Amino acid sequence: MSAPRAVILLSGGLDSSTVLAAARAEGRECYALSVHYGQRHAAEIAAARRIAAALGAREHRLASVDLGQFGGSALTDPAIKVPETPSSEIPVTYVPARNTVLLALALAWAEVLAADEIHLGVNAVDYSGYPDCRPAFIEAFQQLAGLATKRGVEGQPLRLVTPLMQLSKAGIIALGHSLQLDYSLTVSCYQATDEGLACGRCDACRLRAEGFRQAGLADPTRYAA
Repeated sequence: MSAPRAVILLSGGLDSSTVLAAARAEGRECYALSVHYGQRHAAEIAAARRIAAALGAREHRLASVDLGQFGGSALTDPAIKVPETPSSEIPVTYVPARNTVLLALALAWAEVLAADEIHLGVNAVDYSGYPDCRPAFIEAFQQLAGLATKRGVEGQPLRLVTPLMQLSKAGIIALGHSLQLDYSLTVSCYQATDEGLACGRCDACRLRAEGFRQAGLADPTRYAA
């Protein structure tokens, strides 16, 4: 039997890279999809290319959609400052409808590939309060995938796979470490330099650093200062 095909949403960050490593370890034929959606920097796209090559993705595609034309997020609008202090509310680094758009693109490619699954690194534990990282959102999109695709209405809907949903950041890092994932290839920082150097102050950097500390592993992140 041939290996099941899976489209992996790959941002180049720690979480999505772990998802790709796990899918490959489980014997999936992995097709990595990265999206340039108007984010602040291209360092994570460069990281995604490194990760896809290092982990042997069957193919790596880069799609483009300009969410920056709408703004509304510190990740797509340079006029909005990336926060460097924790918030109890949904932070301005939330990009309106990003995961909805990214999953729609993954759904399109998956149907063309006759893929069985879409894997993504959403997480309900260390997720900064983003509404499109919750189990309820994934369940709703799973229903949509069954209704809006040819294979879905023919009784063979593809499956959304979220292996990190209930893991802490330390748990995610421990999983990747067990799979020999080189986290130095990844970029998580919201305001990384063009060379991929992290600020060490934003929410993504804080979660990442704390995750390595709790996992008891050396942090390979390259910092700007």
